[in-house]
Amino acid sequence: MPDADDKITIGNVNHPDHSERVDRAKYMAMHEALMAILPTEPPGLTVAEAKEALLPHLSQELFPGGDKSGWWLKAVHLDLESKKVIARAKGSPVRLHKL
Repeated sequence: MPDADDKITIGNVNHPDHSERVDRAKYMAMHEALMAILPTEPPGLTVAEAKEALLPHLSQELFPGGDKSGWWLKAVHLDLESKKVIARAKGSPVRLHKL
């Protein structure tokens, strides 16, 4: 049975009353990679640009060949947006930047 410390609770800006427990190591790896590549000024990067830019920062052990990185990018993005660590610029497509 996994240790409780192996999980982290995350939120979702689109569903403020909902939280989910996810793998801590994968969350933290994606969090660090995303924060390393996001600019501080709007408009920021599109989600596709962010995914491409962060892939070299990810552990091949956790994300072999970038496997599941899109899901983790979205999960971490929505969590950090709910915590007001990152934001979306106005307009389309979605562009992300640090606050």
